Amino acid sequence: MSALTLFLIFLATLAAMEGFAYVMHRWVMHGPGWFLHASHHRPRIGRWEANDLYFVIFAMPSILLLLGGVQWGWGSWATACGAGIAAYGMIYLGFHDIIVHRRVAHRYVPRSAYMKRIVQAHRLHHAVEGRRHCVSFGFLVAPRPDILKRQLASGEGAAFRAAAGRKTR
Repeated sequence: MSALTLFLIFLATLAAMEGFAYVMHRWVMHGPGWFLHASHHRPRIGRWEANDLYFVIFAMPSILLLLGGVQWGWGSWATACGAGIAAYGMIYLGFHDIIVHRRVAHRYVPRSAYMKRIVQAHRLHHAVEGRRHCVSFGFLVAPRPDILKRQLASGEGAAFRAAAGRKTR
């Protein structure tokens, strides 16, 4: 396979991961996988939360594809796919865990319209207590905050977080 083809496979996999992340977050993590993900919607005690196991779970296909492509003769397409998944994981880790949730101390302040939108969308996702009535399940692509605020306002029976972590409704 040509280098261009492999690069295109890598980019296509990287882009497809946002759709995969949306589906997994919306219908698995906020569904039957809530037993792990709930820890992410509560104040964290210590450095780790049960939700961190998803990082390990979602890394497995990447590891398998990289091993298959490099060591087991599956072809360079597998390496490109595995690298695309790994790249999405690194981008997600940087944006989500480091920039938004500040799990690593830093002084970065989002200034671009894109970064402000992503950070605000994720904060609006966490505005609701519990797994129901949340908005914005993707991460690198997010609706405008005004759209998300309208969706939140129409959420019948949703319990919103107050600044001090108390229910406001």
